[in-house]
Amino acid sequence: MSTTTAHTKAPAEQVTASLRPPRPGRGRGERSRAASLASHGILTVASLIALFPVAWLVYLSLGPDKNDYLHPERIWSKMTFDNYAYVLQHTQFFDWLKSSLIVSLGTTVIGVMVAATTGYAVSRMRFPGYKKLMWVLLVTQMFPIAVLIVPMYQILSELQLVDSYLGLILVYCSTAVPYCAWLLKGYFDTIPFEIDEAGRVDGLTPFGTFFRLILPLARPGLAVAGFYSFITAFGEVAFASTFMLSDTKYTFAVGLQSFVSEHDAQRHLMAATAVLVAIPVSAFFYLVQKNLVTGLTAGGTKG
Repeated sequence: MSTTTAHTKAPAEQVTASLRPPRPGRGRGERSRAASLASHGILTVASLIALFPVAWLVYLSLGPDKNDYLHPERIWSKMTFDNYAYVLQHTQFFDWLKSSLIVSLGTTVIGVMVAATTGYAVSRMRFPGYKKLMWVLLVTQMFPIAVLIVPMYQILSELQLVDSYLGLILVYCSTAVPYCAWLLKGYFDTIPFEIDEAGRVDGLTPFGTFFRLILPLARPGLAVAGFYSFITAFGEVAFASTFMLSDTKYTFAVGLQSFVSEHDAQRHLMAATAVLVAIPVSAFFYLVQKNLVTGLTAGGTKG
């Protein structure tokens, strides 16, 4: 009798054991708790390092004296927003803002349009010299700015575009278009060629296919190209200080130089202006941030 009971209990225990949920363990590709804490700690430190210059600039902008940067510990007891009020009321800040936005947005629109058509043509069409065209665009990036200023000034002078927004926009496009064309060419390579063929079957012209089918799919790449063009034009100094002669047409980068003279430097006003300058750039970055990561990575997957 006891033998029979022992044999009947054994299968029951095996069934019960098989019904128990498996013990939680680390799956494939999962990190341990220590590794996760270490990675989060490293990312936190890196974030603090990246944010420190911005926080320090904001802190210095609250100091009322131009020499407060020499004794930053004294700023805490006398913080004030007078620097911002002075910049907004007693400088040509809004003229600088208008000029910077006109030049930056103009460079973004024209530069991205030219770069998109160039990148699409090289990606889809096989015409004589298409490879040499891209190499020529790449070679133009190798010339230093100091070498380009004199010939560009002569060209703009003959076209009567010196001290004009259009002239400066064209100069910036000569810098932004080559890089953006390479970027967008790599992105267009990732879009299947069958989409172009489908557009032609539906009766679209090559331009119709490009504008109605390809460009909507290339939105992340266009966002990256637009962001690069905007930043290039917004923060450039050498070309803007050479080709813009009127005070009311100075961009932000040139306007900041007005706070520095041969014997004096109003660093507290420069810091306040720099903080205000960062607002339009941050707003533009917020608008395109959703497509930046996709556009930066997708262009390197093919071609």
